[in-house]
Formats: sequence, structure tokens, C-alpha cells
Amino acid sequence: GVEALLALQDVESPTERRRRSVRRAGRLLDELDDIKIALLGGDLSQVQLERLGRTIREQRAATEDPKLEALLDEIETRAAVELAKLEIATRAA
Repeated sequence: GVEALLALQDVESPTERRRRSVRRAGRLLDELDDIKIALLGGDLSQVQLERLGRTIREQRAATEDPKLEALLDEIETRAAVELAKLEIATRAA
């Protein structure tokens, strides 16, 4: 009875998984944009890099949409590359 209801509540619908994945991708893009603005202004903070790293490491739910998955993969890859470049640059400075 109750256990079955609780188990059903934990099951996400494909629409909800898609929505969460898209929100996460939006956060990654927003964080990359904030970093770009900070770099142009000369005030990039370690907090921004840490926030980007945390978002990259978040578990992404599968969306069952191959085109969306490919786009999300590209966003994650771009974010990871930019984070690596920034970490190398901050260590060298």
C-alpha cells in the first residue's frame, strides 16, 4: 500500500526528466555567460569556477530524445573544456 505509493512518487516521467535536463543545461549556459562577463571585466572568481564545476558534475537524467541528448552532451563538453582552460589559466597566474 504505502510503500507502493512512495515508490510511484519516486518514478519520474519522461517529461519531468526532460524538463530537469533542460533546466540544468540552461544553468550551464548561464554560468558560462557569467564567466565570460567576469573575464571581460577582469573579475573572475574562484566561486564561479566552483559553481560551474558542481553543475557539470550533477547527474543528468536521460531524456529519451536523441537530439536533445546530443545537444546536452555538447553543452556539457563545452562547459568542461572552458572550466579546464580557466583552471589552467588561474594556476599559471
